[in-house]
Amino acid sequence: MQPEWSPRISWTDLPGHVREGIEQIIGAPVMEARGQQGGFSPGTADRVLTASGQRAFVKAVSPQLNEHSPGIHRKEAAVAAALPAGVPAPALIGTYDDGEWVALVRSDVEGRHPHVPWHAVEVHLVLDALLKISRTPLPPELGQLPTLETELTDPFRGWTRVRRSPPEGCDPWVLCNLDTLERLAEQGLRDVVGGSLAHTDIRADNILITAADGAVLVDWPWAAVGAPWVDALTVLVNVRVFDPDFDVDALLKSHDVFGTATPENVNGFLSGLAAYFIDAARQPPPPGLPTVRAFQQRQGEAVIHWLRDRLPPSGPGPLH
Repeated sequence: MQPEWSPRISWTDLPGHVREGIEQIIGAPVMEARGQQGGFSPGTADRVLTASGQRAFVKAVSPQLNEHSPGIHRKEAAVAAALPAGVPAPALIGTYDDGEWVALVRSDVEGRHPHVPWHAVEVHLVLDALLKISRTPLPPELGQLPTLETELTDPFRGWTRVRRSPPEGCDPWVLCNLDTLERLAEQGLRDVVGGSLAHTDIRADNILITAADGAVLVDWPWAAVGAPWVDALTVLVNVRVFDPDFDVDALLKSHDVFGTATPENVNGFLSGLAAYFIDAARQPPPPGLPTVRAFQQRQGEAVIHWLRDRLPPSGPGPLH
């Protein structure tokens, strides 16, 4: 079942001066704009065609739609400008920023989102792309990116907040195993340390599959530095969200992107991720993003079910 994405404004909803500024970046008037679905942002997401025949992808937002979104766009612009050439991501053409409206103009990728439920061949394409990224040296321009350990410290400690105030309808298994889950999540924080570029927000709607059988990753504001297998593991979480019976554990054992990840690494990360989703899902929805909490709850349940399958009844242990 496809998530209910956040409603977006369209190209024609942008103020005239913003559209003009974007057209100056592209170099010609926009003649056609096709809105794209997916994600949790109230701003535009349009594939545009100009009078000169050039194509581009444009996304724009203002604080009136969501107070945090312009800052997120600015972060993504900085990351996009510094991504190494070998990273499968759209090129940054330019940025419009008038202090209120912020727009990113990126190269248009002729592709589509992966099928959901996922097809095995597309899972492999994405894992192959992430393996390539994990082996790409981090350029000096991205040396100021935050570490995964820093970024995940508060989210991964969500079990403490769950213990203090359990969410309504919380899975009884979670409440009975909070000691184990907290220990695992703390270990997970230590295990995400590394020197690889991480996207950290990998879901089907942030991936494009191209006609050349490649996978391109979009939406990079949360880039960080950490262990080389983290993004790949979040792909498998997304696969489980849409198909709980998909044999993701077989991929853990067979794909090279997981070569340095131990079963304990995986369990720790899954526990921390579940802590984040389950704690966040019971919060009020952010302005302009009415559907994000329901999807966080869905992801949290998927992670818990997978983790529960992996752990013996007495607690954490090796894969079996």
